[in-house]
Amino acid sequence: MDAAEAPERRSSGARLMALFRSAGAAVLDAAYPPQCLACREIMAAPASLCPVCWRAMPFIARPYCERLGTPFAVDLGGALLSPAAIADPPVFRRARAVARYDGVARELVHKLKYSDRQELAVGMGRLMAGAARDSLGEVDVIVPVPLHWTRLWQRRFNQAAALAAVLAGETGLPVRPKLLRRRKRTLRQVGLTRVERQRNLQGAFIAPEAAQGELKGRRVLLVDDVMTTSATANAAARALLRGGAEAVDIITFARVVAPGT
Repeated sequence: MDAAEAPERRSSGARLMALFRSAGAAVLDAAYPPQCLACREIMAAPASLCPVCWRAMPFIARPYCERLGTPFAVDLGGALLSPAAIADPPVFRRARAVARYDGVARELVHKLKYSDRQELAVGMGRLMAGAARDSLGEVDVIVPVPLHWTRLWQRRFNQAAALAAVLAGETGLPVRPKLLRRRKRTLRQVGLTRVERQRNLQGAFIAPEAAQGELKGRRVLLVDDVMTTSATANAAARALLRGGAEAVDIITFARVVAPGT
């Protein structure tokens, strides 16, 4: 084969492989058409919500607290902090979430975490990339909130890591799960008081000594599926900062919002 023919043949082969992949995708779509993430209505595009579920999603949009990301009931104008952020400033720099932990958002979180619906991470992660836009230009690395190894063994996967992988694909930022380790199996936070939550998470996270060289001076985007009271986010952020991180931002798919806010 003439040397001049080699690039042309390789190009033809690449086009042929692309054609095969496209044909295969078309066959799969015909056999298993894309479905709405929430209600499984047949959709034109994968990893998305149907119009009904989109309208029902309790999205969080401005105005909200610039530190905690909790929505305000009324628009007071400008960038503001909530009374909670002023009275008890968080360890992290800012937190953002796609939606309130209610309705469709709550259903998606539960399906991802407890119903082995790992494919939901794709659509959820894409929405999180949009909600994290304030942080994306100011962070260097993505770190998922880790599970204790015993809980990871029970669940078989870490939903925060699945979401972090999608965020990395959407943003081009690297994922570094080994920069944070959960060394203590904590109790479930549901039903605990604020003081009990803090005590429960005391010493739960650590930035391993072997990872601190890579962590030093880095700005971290910490990823989790849901934020309830900020206790976990504060504990994880504190461990990262002690390990040498310059700043920590938080992105979750959903967050609990107190009634009336």
